[in-house]
Amino acid sequence: MSSNHLGLRPISAAALSCKICAGPSALYGVVDINRPCEIAGGVQPPLSGVPIYYRRCAACGFLFTDAFDDWSEEQFKTHIYNDGYGVFDPDYQTRRPNNNALTVSGLWGQHKAGMRVLDFGGGNDMFCAALRATGFLEAVTYDPMVPEFARRPHGKFDLVTCFETLEHLPDPLTGIARMVDCIAEPGAVFYSTLTQPVDFDRYGVSWWYVGPRNGHISIFTKQALELAWARHGFRTFALNEGTHLAFRTLPKSWGLVTLQG
Repeated sequence: MSSNHLGLRPISAAALSCKICAGPSALYGVVDINRPCEIAGGVQPPLSGVPIYYRRCAACGFLFTDAFDDWSEEQFKTHIYNDGYGVFDPDYQTRRPNNNALTVSGLWGQHKAGMRVLDFGGGNDMFCAALRATGFLEAVTYDPMVPEFARRPHGKFDLVTCFETLEHLPDPLTGIARMVDCIAEPGAVFYSTLTQPVDFDRYGVSWWYVGPRNGHISIFTKQALELAWARHGFRTFALNEGTHLAFRTLPKSWGLVTLQG
């Protein structure tokens, strides 16, 4: 297996424009394409010999690789989101969607009878199925990588959820724009992605969240997230180190006055 065989974009030593703010982004570090976020069962997958170079923006700190920028959805499905993917993300199928459903029910359960929810990048629909089972008016999954849910639903949604998806996008600004297009006004996006720690330079690309085998190719700073959402007039607030809420205007009935400002 080689970079050419996989159709990866050839590496350039020159600084490129940041995908978020267009700032200069020099080469920052390199890992093997088989590097996972966490070693499943304590067994490190064998090195492939295919290097993935990451760049970091000097302005907003966004870490990204352009290696996969020419890939089609089919190439991602073949080489990343294939039958072996579950080994490197064992919580994807059941645990994470069920836990996320409990969180959303806890935050918005009192509004569920009149609430439309869209899960962006929702995979297997388990999260939305759990919301429907608890009485949410509507909860639908949209995921271009999954044929059953690849068609974008019609209309606007009160809440768009997006769990552990932004870090997978080779073009995160386009992904955010697609989410914005689905949001009712007022409304919000409830999303998760882990942002770089303040001492990120201490770890560099050895930080556990950087893992091309998991599809983690876009690693944000808080500043990069703020700039990405601001393009659409949105503000984003970190509820904790990995969970965020983005919006223009929040429904008054949600009672989140302190966030609205």
